[in-house]
Parts: sequence; C-alpha cells; structure tokens
Amino acid sequence: MSGAADPEAPATDTTDQEARATDFAGQGVVVTGGGRGIGAALARTFAAAGARVVVNDLDTEAAHAVARGCGGTAAPGDAASPEGLAALVGQARAALGEIDVWCANAGVAPVGGADAPAAAWASAWEVNVLAHVRAAELLLPRWLERGGGRFLATVSAAGLLTMLGSAPYAVTKHGALAFAEWLSATYRHRGVRVHALCPQGVRTDMLASTGAVGEALLAPTALDPEDVAEAALAGLREGRFLILPHPETAEYYRVRATEPDRWINGMNRLQQGLERSEAL
Repeated sequence: MSGAADPEAPATDTTDQEARATDFAGQGVVVTGGGRGIGAALARTFAAAGARVVVNDLDTEAAHAVARGCGGTAAPGDAASPEGLAALVGQARAALGEIDVWCANAGVAPVGGADAPAAAWASAWEVNVLAHVRAAELLLPRWLERGGGRFLATVSAAGLLTMLGSAPYAVTKHGALAFAEWLSATYRHRGVRVHALCPQGVRTDMLASTGAVGEALLAPTALDPEDVAEAALAGLREGRFLILPHPETAEYYRVRATEPDRWINGMNRLQQGLERSEAL
C-alpha cells in the first residue's frame, strides 16, 4: 500500500537554522568508493571542511592515496556484502569514534538491457542498492539513540530518469532513490538526514566506460567531480533531500512525473538516434 502526503497536514520537517548551518569540522565521515571520481572528491571536500574522513575503496592503493592526500584514514575493502560492511563500519568507528556522515558512493554501471548477464544484474543490486540497505541497518541503531546522523546516497540522475544502454544501472539507481526516500520519510523526525545526490554526467572513469552512449548523452554537460562534491556539501548544509548538481534535472523530473508519455517519447527518440548512429 502506498501513502500520499496530505498537503493540509502540519509540517513535520525538522529542518532548522542549525541544520542549515551544518559545520563539518570534527565530524566523522565515511566515503565508500572513495578511491577516485566523485568519491575521491567527496573525501577531499569533506576534509577541507574540517571533517575526519575514512576512505574506502576496493582498490587498496587508490584508497590509501586519497587518504594520504586529505589527511584521512584508508579502509580498503568490500563495501557491499554484509561481512564487508560490518568490517568497514567497525574500522570506521575505531578510527572516528562515531560516524556522523555515511557517503554511500560506491557504484557499478554494467551495460546491457534485459539480456544483460545475471551476474551483471546481481552485482548492480548488491553494490547500488543492497549496500545502502545494509549500511543503514548497521548505522541506524546508534544514530537513532543519539538523535542524529546523515546518509548521503550517490544515486545519479538515472535514479530520477533513466539511462539508455544500461538497464541494470537505471533500475538499481531507481531502487537506491526509493530506499533513500523511504529512509528519510521514516526517520527524518528522529534526526536522521538523508540526501540523494543525483548528477547527470560527471568526468570520471565510469563515464568513460559507457563509451559512445555516454559520450552522446552525458559528456556534453559533464561536470568535474569537484563540482559535484561542492554541490553535495551545499545540499547537506541546506538540508535538501534531492541534490541536483545539474539544475535542469529538476525540469526533466517534473516532465517525467506530470507528462510521462511525452517524456518517454522523448527518450525513445534519443534511443532511435543512438541506433541510427550505431552508438548502441
């Protein structure tokens, strides 16, 4: 059963001046997938704001390099499986004492459609969705006990819209957004802040791996990872759930919600154009 908010109901949003003036100095921050791209930029930007940062990545050398560069702590390893996340949370608490901000940034973007290999679908679910669920399960008890904590999910605009050429990515990013929304709706009044970071193209290795599709759809307006990280911290300071480094995403999202057939027709025209150019 779904529920809809009553527009006449009293506001229960706990955003106040204190939340809007969030000071990250001294806060404990964990960034998964922090060895490169958006994750590395988040780690550096939080550190520059005075946070104490734990940098996680499957790539041990990359995690250590970013941690050295920002004065943080490296915690390389898996950030998706139950065992890997339990180990990471334990390492982070040992280094930080408390985890104030969890950046669920690690992600995978396998290409393919309904015929994508089962392993690709499984990996996307594990990393893009279940990693967020498992992290929240571990973090919530302490956050609820002390009445505060922040969960930043790197969702991407694919979670609001779609991603031609990658059904596993589009579907699981919608799942990541849905979980973030549920988490916020359920625990906001208890001090847990949830934020969905939804950029379009970002100049990272992931964008490069999308090949001709990414070049055609995302590269023309791609941002640098540092710009996305700055937008993320601004969104956290302002208490925003949706953080849109590309402001035009809001209009696309509005059209998708209010005129779905128009939006799908437009996306289908893009698909046809890609097929004509043999990008797919």
